[in-house]
Amino acid sequence: MKCMKRRYLAIAMSTTLLLGGCATLPSNTDPHVLRPYQEEAPESEIIGPIKDREPDLLLRDFYAASAIPTGDYEAARAFLTEAAKPTWSANEQTLIVDRIGLNTVSGSSGSKRSFAVHGNVVGALGSGGVFTPERGTYEATLELEQVDGQWRISSLPPGVVMERTELRNQYQPYNLYFFDPTGKELVTDRRWVYAPRDFLPSTLISLLLEGPASRLRPAIMGTIPSTVRYTGFEGGAYHFAGLGNMDEAARSRFAAQVVWTLASAGVTGPFSLLADGEPLITGARELTTDDFIDVSPVVEQVGESTLYSLADGHVSQITGGGPQPVAGVLGNTHSVVTADISGEGQWAAVFNVGDGPEGAELRLGQLTGGSVDVVKAETFSRPSFEPNSKAVWTVSDGKHILRSTQSSATGEVTTEEVHVDLPEDVDGNISVLRLSRSGSRVVMVIDGRLYTGIIEQRAAGAGAIVNVLEYSYELGGSVVSADWHPDGSLIVGTSNPASPVMRVEQDGSSTTALSLGNISAPVVAVAASPNMLYATDANAILQMPVSGADTPIWREVPGLQGVRSLPIIAR
Repeated sequence: MKCMKRRYLAIAMSTTLLLGGCATLPSNTDPHVLRPYQEEAPESEIIGPIKDREPDLLLRDFYAASAIPTGDYEAARAFLTEAAKPTWSANEQTLIVDRIGLNTVSGSSGSKRSFAVHGNVVGALGSGGVFTPERGTYEATLELEQVDGQWRISSLPPGVVMERTELRNQYQPYNLYFFDPTGKELVTDRRWVYAPRDFLPSTLISLLLEGPASRLRPAIMGTIPSTVRYTGFEGGAYHFAGLGNMDEAARSRFAAQVVWTLASAGVTGPFSLLADGEPLITGARELTTDDFIDVSPVVEQVGESTLYSLADGHVSQITGGGPQPVAGVLGNTHSVVTADISGEGQWAAVFNVGDGPEGAELRLGQLTGGSVDVVKAETFSRPSFEPNSKAVWTVSDGKHILRSTQSSATGEVTTEEVHVDLPEDVDGNISVLRLSRSGSRVVMVIDGRLYTGIIEQRAAGAGAIVNVLEYSYELGGSVVSADWHPDGSLIVGTSNPASPVMRVEQDGSSTTALSLGNISAPVVAVAASPNMLYATDANAILQMPVSGADTPIWREVPGLQGVRSLPIIAR
């Protein structure tokens, strides 16, 4: 179980971090100094103390320098006394706070000063640049003294603390890619990397060989064999060794991981991958993403996604001529409560079948064909399809997560309940459940709070939702709706008039308010295509381009002016 609130307390001259509750923090390793693989990077200019700097300002400079991990935090150690430099354990932990506050401790005077440092913890940066959302309060006392007329830090607790702005200033997020258990979908693993651009490819490959983040492992096919080694970049090729026991299928998957990881980071291809001096894939001396387009983790930013809307109990497709009711029961009835539609034309919908304890029914069907009844309950959340529409998930009565699959041979539908490991103090109703594009993650809204989990594939049964974490604590209980953006982030609708629509990064590292122009809370539904965002606010269904406008505003969807409806993006 995960603790939902934590208190971080660090006292000068102490090597212990006291936590009010359980904790999962980075171990005493070098968690995020991602060094180049082959040769040492050119020496960069060392940031050091400014002469005659006042003690409080020098302390702030120290925290800014702590975001630079090179040389065992050489820049930050320059702010310490000679006695403190070797004793400070920078790799004990790495906490990210919203901002750092400083106050002089009473009694400080003369050539010695003590400062109380505090901040709200928003996350921890762990091994391999993995960001994990955290919540708590950081408190520490640091002592400074004058050395030859200059203030230096003489006592401080172990570990690194940095403001979230410094994380963004000094590190860059990149995606690693690992295969799901089917070997057909690439799953994103977001990492924060501090590395010179020239050494980025080697850094990313080294991280790839180390395997996925521990939280993500239940959703991954398996790690790359430990025998595989990256031996460097030479002669325009990336060289590997230890692949002798890998068959062609495994080699192809590994090549896809490397190519997509490098290409998504902006590394120029084509890529020459050699294993023991020979092409990693027989006959392929150069590889590009086109060679692995069938497992592309990227949704192309071209063309228009098919947009449907649910209003007045029936579903319509939105075309240039406005809403056109779809064929079949979805378009001809007025009892549809909520629905999801796949890119292949399959649909899952909840129908209102009357009052009483089982007044709602989940059905599956094809836009061009019939439908089949699945299960009844008092209420259902909006259904959500797995990749390739092989199963559909929903929540009945706010508590039971159901996974339904239909036999292609007999048409029979089987429904199983999915086990979910929620944090121990979370026991509310699940109002929203949406699967990610790869089917490896899930976002849930529980009692107005935002949670994400990892879908663990198990040998038998419907699997389980594990490693559930709360994201965007600052939103409190204001979350009303949520869905995945094709780029892997989350679009969130709230009841807060000051921030009705938010973007939340996949790893929970930041929450950003989107345009306030022409949108009014509560936002009861959201959706996203590669180039357009949709939201249903207090008045209508609105849209806004993902990019392009300097001052974007939400505008009504053409053909749906003045209509409040559920946006459905076929994916």
